[in-house]
Amino acid sequence: MGAYLLGRLAGLVPVLIGLSLIVFLIMALIPGDPALAILGPYATPDSLARVRAELGLDRSLPVQYAAWLGHVLAGDLGRSHSLNRPVLDEVGERFAATLVLAGAALVLAALIGLLVGIVAAVRQGGTADRLATLAVLVGISMPSFWLGLLLILLVSVRWRLLPVSGMYAITGGEDLSDLLAHLVLPAVTLAVVAAGVIARLTRSAMLEVLRQDFVRTARAKGVPERRIIVAHALKAALVTVIPVIGIQAGFVLGGAVYVETVFQWPGIGRMLVNAIATRDVLLVQGGVLVVATAYVLFNLAADLLQRLLDPRIGA
Repeated sequence: MGAYLLGRLAGLVPVLIGLSLIVFLIMALIPGDPALAILGPYATPDSLARVRAELGLDRSLPVQYAAWLGHVLAGDLGRSHSLNRPVLDEVGERFAATLVLAGAALVLAALIGLLVGIVAAVRQGGTADRLATLAVLVGISMPSFWLGLLLILLVSVRWRLLPVSGMYAITGGEDLSDLLAHLVLPAVTLAVVAAGVIARLTRSAMLEVLRQDFVRTARAKGVPERRIIVAHALKAALVTVIPVIGIQAGFVLGGAVYVETVFQWPGIGRMLVNAIATRDVLLVQGGVLVVATAYVLFNLAADLLQRLLDPRIGA
């Protein structure tokens, strides 16, 4: 296991370097002048030249990338011109809020997806299976931002059951109950698509396992059906499902951009939208790099958990 972990960590190095290069090039190739966005329409040629020199925009792209990567490796993501504070501090605060939302959504999606997938597989061809299939199709097809607006309209505006937006109430004490009340709607919105994908893969994996010889042997020995499903079939199916959950973690982080904007959640997705609008290059680069790195690490964690369930993988 130790050699496998070291090998995977070593393989992450070129992936992260490639991610940093892609993030840098995307921001560098976006039309517009960051110096002009900083100074505004009344900028003079001298002030534009000064800001470009301060940002290093007067140098070639390879030199700019090498300088930026050197600062990133040193733990310095630069300074946000729109917020006038270090990018690392801003990204750290915003990413913590995003992790709360994405973590809750991923746990919710995994629980619902596994439960629906198991029920659909056990009741294959029945009413429960058809209803689960319909729910999965609807969930996968539904845009997150539209579902979020619909939930706000019904649950918050019409029924007045949960808060409309934000992470805490403006006049609240920022306690756990206040956080949970604000978390429900965005977490559900973010979890729906991921839950549909997980449910579909869980159903397929469970059906494949339930047809195998060791399941028939367990039934012939008189093992209770519930134990066969939970202790044998589900454990074998998780080897296939866990990597999908890891991939969905990345999609949940990406989908947070839309959901955080709809619900005004103070996370990194909302920060990126504002940073792009103000052409805050360093803030966008830092935020995207952190999200991409988290995505890679989530997939690594899923691969390690898969290896624990099935030591033959990667052997």
